[in-house]
Amino acid sequence: MKNAINWFEIPVNNYERAKLFYTTVLDIEITDYHMPEQNMKYGMLPYDKDNNGVGGGLIEMEGQTPTTNGPTLYLNGGNDLSIALSKVEAAGGKILMPKTDIGENGFMAQFTDTEGNRMALHSWN
Repeated sequence: MKNAINWFEIPVNNYERAKLFYTTVLDIEITDYHMPEQNMKYGMLPYDKDNNGVGGGLIEMEGQTPTTNGPTLYLNGGNDLSIALSKVEAAGGKILMPKTDIGENGFMAQFTDTEGNRMALHSWN
């Protein structure tokens, strides 16, 4: 086993708003995989499935509730998370913890997204 986690889902109240937030902050493409028969809007974040990369998505569906009280999910902040973090508030989120040096483990920061989820970024620089 290479990763303890292999998939995650970020609950959202407004799929299009959340998709715009994450594509802006992370500078990524999110691929729509909506399931109308399930009354579900879904978008997959990019991941490297050929190399056991951790994947995840945004999910808007009854019973999926954004929260600041759940586990902290650290998203890839790229080469320097300052770049992604600088986009959070302009995209509608709120910075909870600025870029913080965590020694040999790199850097981290925490924010809330447009949906009310507490999230985090990690980078090595």
